[in-house]
Amino acid sequence: MKKIFMAIIVLVLSASFAYAKDYMVMKQAGDYMVHVTIDKNPPVAGDNQMQISIQDKSGADVTDATVDVDYSMPAMMGMPAMNYKTTTEMKDKKYNAVLKFSMSGAWNIAVKITRAGKTQTMKFNVDVS
Repeated sequence: MKKIFMAIIVLVLSASFAYAKDYMVMKQAGDYMVHVTIDKNPPVAGDNQMQISIQDKSGADVTDATVDVDYSMPAMMGMPAMNYKTTTEMKDKKYNAVLKFSMSGAWNIAVKITRAGKTQTMKFNVDVS
C-alpha cells in the first residue's frame, strides 16, 4: 500500500513540474520597453496567442500606437522563404495577435511599433516545435 501511495505522490508532483509557463521576451525598442508573451512554450506549429505590452521612458503604458507583427522563416534548400504579417488589437492595455506558424523550425519575429510618425522595431527569434 505504501508503494502505491508513493507512486501516486510522485506522479502528481512530476505532473505539476511539467506545466510550462508562457514564452516571454523583454527588449528595448528605441524609446520603448517591449514585453512579449506567447501562450505556448515552446511555440508550436499552428495558432499561438501573442500579447505585447509597451512602456515609454517614464514607465507609462503606450496605448496609442499601431503595432504590427512580421514573422518569417528564411529559405532553406528546396523551400522558399515564408513571410507573414499580422495586425494587433488593443485589449486591457495590451496588444493581442495570433501567430499562425506554418511549420516547425527557427522563425524570426519583428514587432513594429508606430507612434507619432516614428517606427521602432523589436526583433527576436523563436524555435517552433
